[in-house]
Amino acid sequence: MPEGTIQVLLVGAKANIDPYVLLTCRSQEQRSSVASGQGSEPEWNETFVFTISEGTSELVLKIVDHDTLTDDDYLGKASIPLEPLFIEGNLPTTAYNVVKDEEYRGEIRVGLSFTPERRTSRAFDAGEESYGGWKESAYTD
Repeated sequence: MPEGTIQVLLVGAKANIDPYVLLTCRSQEQRSSVASGQGSEPEWNETFVFTISEGTSELVLKIVDHDTLTDDDYLGKASIPLEPLFIEGNLPTTAYNVVKDEEYRGEIRVGLSFTPERRTSRAFDAGEESYGGWKESAYTD
């Protein structure tokens, strides 16, 4: 898997609640603001950045209903495979299914972009050529 950074644009969802989203990529977790009082199609338009390392294969979005007087309610999650993102570099805003206990619970809209880590190649050192190789060969006619 490539290394670099993923930029996640959390656009919106379909739900009649006051949701927020927990975004998880391996051990990194970030939280959106609460989309309060926005009706059945809450919007965030927030951007999150994750550092990607070897073995990262998916982004998980957990949607949670914010409650003031009681515990927040887990509504479901969307798991987004990252392989297509690594290939394309950018994925336009797309609706992903939110599921809980294998049941469809709604959708969440997310745009993704991937910036690979730039690896610096080792500069050629002409001094290295003088050791070994054909110049140091002991062969004579």
